Amino acid sequence: QVQLVESGGGSVQPGGSLRLSCAAGRYTYKRNCMGWFRQRPGKDREALAVLWIGGAQTTYADSVKGRFTITRDKARDLVYLQMNGLQPEDTGIYYCAARLCATPEQAQSAVRNWADFRYWGQGTQVTVS
Repeated sequence: QVQLVESGGGSVQPGGSLRLSCAAGRYTYKRNCMGWFRQRPGKDREALAVLWIGGAQTTYADSVKGRFTITRDKARDLVYLQMNGLQPEDTGIYYCAARLCATPEQAQSAVRNWADFRYWGQGTQVTVS
């Protein structure tokens, strides 16, 4: 049963922006990490940004640092990914996911271990051209 639902994908020109939303519901539990990931054509899935709910700590992949921002709307149980300066190489399917992060160290390393995220949404397509 899918509990995470992404939205906000679409087509944009190079240099443009998009904001993705993830309806995260109960997964915004304080000991969880919420993350955004993508899978580009012909490439492995990669982590982009992780938010540790309990510590309000964020970490980013080097490839998107300074361009993408992960935030949370606590009242609405939504997690966002603001993407600026999009380029054709950002084209792919974008996913949100959740996992337990019991310690700050787990939260810090989560962006390097996408396979440890247990709960996934169905993805939303982003096309930059």
